[in-house]
Amino acid sequence: MAREIDDITGQIVDAAYKLHTRLGPGLLESVYEMVLARELERRGLKVERQKTVSFEFDGMRFEDGFRVDLLVEGIVVLELKSVENLAPVHSKQVLTYLRLLNLQVGLLLNFGAATMKEGMHRIVNNYVPSPSSVSA
Repeated sequence: MAREIDDITGQIVDAAYKLHTRLGPGLLESVYEMVLARELERRGLKVERQKTVSFEFDGMRFEDGFRVDLLVEGIVVLELKSVENLAPVHSKQVLTYLRLLNLQVGLLLNFGAATMKEGMHRIVNNYVPSPSSVSA
């Protein structure tokens, strides 16, 4: 599973970088979401946009408790932003989604950053990467 997640996130990072280079910062999140989803689908990945998620907590059920911007292959959460600066709550939001979905990896992508390298953050929930993805 770790190798699969690393391959998927590698495809996402590559697609997001190319998208940011071509379009640049400053557009609405919905534009980046639509174009990124299309590019990932072209790469053969299954992508769900604005996926509503229901969950249970403390004996209560919350229908449509939150929406994930993009869910790739059912295992990687993508939260897209288009803001000048991320707030600390944005990373925490992704971690909460991962915990409630019982998933291991999410990416917080800020297309409002000057470069995608600055705007990309990997959020993990009890995840150990595959040995080949860990630099020595």
